[in-house]
Amino acid sequence: MSCFGGDPNFCPECGNVLPLPGVGLQDTVRCPRCSFCIPVAEFSGQEICSTVIFNPVEQSSVALEDEDNSELKGAVIDRRCSRCNKEGMVYHTRQMRSADEGQTVFFTCIHCRYQEKEDS
Repeated sequence: MSCFGGDPNFCPECGNVLPLPGVGLQDTVRCPRCSFCIPVAEFSGQEICSTVIFNPVEQSSVALEDEDNSELKGAVIDRRCSRCNKEGMVYHTRQMRSADEGQTVFFTCIHCRYQEKEDS
């Protein structure tokens, strides 16, 4: 008794994605998970289409930052800037040294844009 159904690209027994029918002597498609078999003739006349949608550059995380650097990204914490002496800094972390060393935390003041770093 089938638990799944409707789309021939999925196994009707376990719901796993079925491999594409092979070319040549192979006359059945076998589910790699539950070993369900379906004749290749069941796929006769089916057309498989795919679409690739690229994200706009504006939404990309690798997009270049604005020249004026107007908006800071990251969590704002209660840390006093050593230059302007105001509260509020944004931080991010990077693994700059070897894996068995601590990470480096970079702080940027939201008021004067002064940057500090701290090795942890």
